[in-house]
Amino acid sequence: METQSIAAIKKELTHISEPELLAICLRLIKFKKANKELAHYLLFEAQDENAYVAKINALIKERFNETPTHSAYFAMKHIRKTLKLVNQYSAYSDLVQTEIDLLLFFLEELKPFKKYYPHQLVLSNLWDRQLVKLHKLVAKLHEDLQYDYERRMNYEL
Repeated sequence: METQSIAAIKKELTHISEPELLAICLRLIKFKKANKELAHYLLFEAQDENAYVAKINALIKERFNETPTHSAYFAMKHIRKTLKLVNQYSAYSDLVQTEIDLLLFFLEELKPFKKYYPHQLVLSNLWDRQLVKLHKLVAKLHEDLQYDYERRMNYEL
């Protein structure tokens, strides 16, 4: 089966009645958990971005508190899964600032683990990659916001 382009799908959706469109949306939501989470964000959380960021930051903090410290392997595995969640939740929002805030908070929570596992190459590489990503994201913002975020990164990281 060949899938159509987004433009073709958009054109076809304009010809569908509202109840049929609702049925299609509900079917998409039932199909995958990520679709359901995106629909939840768009319907309930997109109006208050600050509350959304605070909610995800609380989740990040909770995950870091649950990180197993008895083994570096399991700690790194848990940290990578937390980063995956951060990337997933930041993808729901179209705002670059939301992604920066979530990533910056993730790095703030990761900082103590760098001292706890100083010789972990995986952790060091993860840290470096996220810093590069953060700098690229900040470069997309307005100059005033860039200055604020650069200052915050230099102070907190």
